Amino acid sequence: MKPPLKVQRTLRIVVVNTVPDHATDEAALAAQARRNTALRIGLLESGYDIVASLPADVFLPERIAQIQPDMIIIDSESDARDVLEHIVIATRDEPRPIVLFTDDQTPSSMDAAIDAGVSAYIVAGLQAERVKPVLDVALKRFTREQKLMGELSDTRRQLADRKLIERAKGVLMARNKLTEDEAYQRLRTMAMNKKLRLADVAQRILDVEDLLG
Repeated sequence: MKPPLKVQRTLRIVVVNTVPDHATDEAALAAQARRNTALRIGLLESGYDIVASLPADVFLPERIAQIQPDMIIIDSESDARDVLEHIVIATRDEPRPIVLFTDDQTPSSMDAAIDAGVSAYIVAGLQAERVKPVLDVALKRFTREQKLMGELSDTRRQLADRKLIERAKGVLMARNKLTEDEAYQRLRTMAMNKKLRLADVAQRILDVEDLLG
């Protein structure tokens, strides 16, 4: 997992454009051009810049992996669920703050965005002056969520470790006629001698027990 980002002005930002390059609808292309201009102005005025503008295709996860941006901005006039699927793949192992600018107000689209890990879902709000505050909020929310997820992961690991240790103590108590305290002290001694965590020693004891039946 990537370390929490610090709020800064030198973010490496990738913009994902959901209008295909081969689109022929002049109105859609004109609207997209206006959105791109507003986004670029907002980023430049805030001290940011776009390191890449990528199409929403099957190669998106690979391109994001190569560029390693700090933030992903999705510019989608309508339903962005297809591109969100690509983003989920691209950020599965290395989470990043994701900002989605869209005109889509349907609840199902919002739910899909939240499930995909979008940090900010901005409806009809792609104006240059709004870009910086939106990115600031997205960064703070992402950092807070990553911290909470890290704490939750640590708690789960600690609980799993305790279960392993309790099971290993039970094995030592049964096989060596030890009290609970004696079994725990033996575990500690083994861990210190081998320079391992208690949970790692406990797992080894349980693995041997499984082999012995």
